[in-house]
Amino acid sequence: MIDSADTAAVERQIGREPRGMLEVAHRCPCGKPDVVITAPRLDDGTPFPTVYYLTCPKACSAVGRLEGSGLMRDMERRLADDPDLADAYARAHASYLARRNAIADVPEIAGVSAGGMPDRVKCLHVLLAQALAEGPGANALGDEVREAVGEWWELTPCE
Repeated sequence: MIDSADTAAVERQIGREPRGMLEVAHRCPCGKPDVVITAPRLDDGTPFPTVYYLTCPKACSAVGRLEGSGLMRDMERRLADDPDLADAYARAHASYLARRNAIADVPEIAGVSAGGMPDRVKCLHVLLAQALAEGPGANALGDEVREAVGEWWELTPCE
């Protein structure tokens, strides 16, 4: 269950009322939520495949800079060339689906995880969110994003 202070913090972070938020999956070292778990079906009935939602604006900005650098293209090339990395990414996809399916079955998005998994790299935000929520080793590319963004919370205080 999510408490009102966390709901208010996430609302400030994302600039709107959070939809489908079920729980905080990870906290920034400052103590504020930075990843939340969202319902696979929103209150209005819309299917929502993004279980792990990155909410911290500083982390989101850092990831956005990485996306702009062409990192996704490089990761996708590596997926095509490295069977071990591709297998690890497929396991991350399966884990993501298992977490979502444990919350609710939504047939419209069955087999669809997020971030392009299992064979594309489409959104580094999702990969980082899964890596933070599930811990090191859960998503090899998410771990790389975590390393690349550095300690986003240190430059200025979190809001």
